[in-house]
Amino acid sequence: MAVKIIAEIGCNHKGDIKIAQDLIKAAKRCGADVAKFQKRNNKLLLNKKEYESPHPEPWNSYGNTYGLHREALEFNIDQHKELQDFCSTIGIEYTSSVWELDSAKEISELNPLFIKVPSATNLDFKMQKFLCENYNGKIHVSVGMTKKTEIAQVIKFYTKKGRIDDLVLYCCTSGYPVSEKDICLLEIKNLQKLMETTGGGVGFSGHHLGIAPDIAAVTLGVDWIERHFTLDRTWKGTDHAASLEPEGLRRLCRDIKNVEKALSYKEEDILTIEKPQRAKLKKCIVE
Repeated sequence: MAVKIIAEIGCNHKGDIKIAQDLIKAAKRCGADVAKFQKRNNKLLLNKKEYESPHPEPWNSYGNTYGLHREALEFNIDQHKELQDFCSTIGIEYTSSVWELDSAKEISELNPLFIKVPSATNLDFKMQKFLCENYNGKIHVSVGMTKKTEIAQVIKFYTKKGRIDDLVLYCCTSGYPVSEKDICLLEIKNLQKLMETTGGGVGFSGHHLGIAPDIAAVTLGVDWIERHFTLDRTWKGTDHAASLEPEGLRRLCRDIKNVEKALSYKEEDILTIEKPQRAKLKKCIVE
């Protein structure tokens, strides 16, 4: 299949539904296939101390505590349904990451094309058990900051649940932004080897600067490319600096489509485009 491109809007909407819709429209114009958000129940995800502590980067905070910061960036399920309907209206897929069980239950009710499990919660097997048993779509799982033994656990879990063919694993380094030396693109090949006997897939979720690594990931054979997306990288918030602005996403979508066209073998020894040049330029030296 053609590589699918996910514009990870996440929480870059700043808690404003109008900005979220503007981001969806921009992602569609750029050529992305999917607009992705995030859903969290922060009072379940964070303990009391975490919720009431200051944001570690106060200049990026939308609230007086980390918990209130997260709440300010959270949409309720009715707003997610509104965003899903908006995506449908303009012709782009909607989906969301889910960070804990309650969010998994809510988003699964919307029945998106797939649901994403972020690196932070890919060992929450209670949540993933619910998804396996109650949601029929594909389940995408990032494996940033995850040991190889833990990745094996994830694969074993989905195999045991009979959902291995619906699993897509994402090569990912959990940093914002990530330097080139830490992207480790060849881990894609390790994931492909782990998934080669299944009907599942492998994606690449990048938090780096620029788009060259994404193009390289396409040449390695990934099925999905996910990049954080914002309208303005200078906006307040920790994800904006590691996000693409519309021009960057437009170039990414354009270049991926062009590289896909170029990734082929010759259909014949001498291509049609070469024949006039062969007749004009090719020298045959006979000894």
